[in-house]
Amino acid sequence: MAKGRNEPHGRRIRLGMVGGGIDAFIGGVHRIAARIDDKYELVAGALSSTPEKSQASGESLGLPRIYDDFKTMAAREARRKDGIEAVAIVTPNNVHYAAAREFLKRGIHVICDKPLTSTLADAKKMVKAAETSDALFILTHNYTGYPMVRQAREMVTNGDLGKVRVVQVEYPQDWLTVQQDFKQAEWRTDPERSGAGGSTGDIGTHAFNLACFVTCLEVESIAADIEAFVPGRQVDDNAHVMLRFAGGARGMLWCSQVAPGNENALRLRVYGEKGGLEWAQEDPNYLWHTAFGEPKRLLTRNGSGTGAAAARISRIPPGHPEGYLEGFANIYSEAAEAILAARYGRPVPKDVVYPTVHDGLRGVQFVAACIKSSARNAAWVKLDP
Repeated sequence: MAKGRNEPHGRRIRLGMVGGGIDAFIGGVHRIAARIDDKYELVAGALSSTPEKSQASGESLGLPRIYDDFKTMAAREARRKDGIEAVAIVTPNNVHYAAAREFLKRGIHVICDKPLTSTLADAKKMVKAAETSDALFILTHNYTGYPMVRQAREMVTNGDLGKVRVVQVEYPQDWLTVQQDFKQAEWRTDPERSGAGGSTGDIGTHAFNLACFVTCLEVESIAADIEAFVPGRQVDDNAHVMLRFAGGARGMLWCSQVAPGNENALRLRVYGEKGGLEWAQEDPNYLWHTAFGEPKRLLTRNGSGTGAAAARISRIPPGHPEGYLEGFANIYSEAAEAILAARYGRPVPKDVVYPTVHDGLRGVQFVAACIKSSARNAAWVKLDP
């Protein structure tokens, strides 16, 4: 078990939640992730867009304090001696900024689902709100929480691949191959709530973030061909994007929600002067490494040949699978380390890593650049530095 993962840290962090009612998939995921390492206690929530649904959801979860809306929740919790220390925001994208702002300005730490916001203007305002607050801002790009992703990043930074040359990342799904009318499909394909990007915002930002996280490289410009294949759909459901990284590396990103036979097939390949790495989200406990001129070798989570970065966020011996929920929980536990450090006025441990508001801004810039590039017949578009 990783050192520190389940060590006592005093009383749990008092957590609130905005969105994520009983019929919301992602709300349940966040609640499970927050409790896996027993560092949070969910004590308050404004869980839905209507007071009736919010009350019903809160009662079903047994919350001590249930609010009709996030503004009331932020104001009242900030005045309580036992008020929440952090809030999870798991609403549709268009609500992220307005909700986060209310808590940030009151010094309450924010753990926000991705993408950061539905518009680039709101993303820039979110950065300002986070930078002027005493509170922390954590973005749940949960795939950065997988141990073998941390292993890949450590190998890249240690120089095992040499200078990175090529980055290939893809995230195909098939669940929107035809028009859907259930809740998740409804808001995710509505530009007023999801933002102008469909697949680019929903899963493309995950692929973009993963490529940048593992390589520690910044994308300077992109050329994108995006399409909405389903008739009448107002946001893209497929994108092919070429990437140019600072330092000369080149890459390609494919995201699609209309690729039959794919469920959550996030995959990353990184190639450098000295070797390559391959990782697949649907088989996350394994990482393939090939040193140039040598046989391909398989690294396993918590197995021989892996390093400290992966070990510190692994819970169980190799061969017992850890997956999506545990990876998500690692983001919450990294956030807890930082929140507890703030609580007790001590430095955040150097090995604590989590996606920040600036990572979120880069994701929204990526979506905006994809839309701009595609409108110009896939012309190259620079991302703001």
